[in-house]
Amino acid sequence: LRPLMGNRIYGCDDCLAVCPWNKFAREGSEMRYRGIAGAPTLAELAELDDAGFRARFAGSAIKRIGRNRFIRNVLYAIGNSADRRLAPVARNLRGDADPVVADAATWAEARLTER
Repeated sequence: LRPLMGNRIYGCDDCLAVCPWNKFAREGSEMRYRGIAGAPTLAELAELDDAGFRARFAGSAIKRIGRNRFIRNVLYAIGNSADRRLAPVARNLRGDADPVVADAATWAEARLTER
């Protein structure tokens, strides 16, 4: 299913439709993460440690999924990007303490280098 995620990292319509947290949702006022100019690159997002993740997404629903699941999704987007320049970014995360992140990094690097 990894290739089917495309470049989605967080908040795709499918997730929004089934998320039990949405019963508490109100109309959003936070516009920092809507694909605007100056948005962080995949490489910048992949480099976030737990403290950096918490600081960047404080007060955001993104923080709920936690650093490891977020970085896993970033790595899936990296692997699907066809941008071979991102292979070293994935390689750097192959030794991540979280085995899910490490596995996603291995997959992303292999996908970029096999093309």
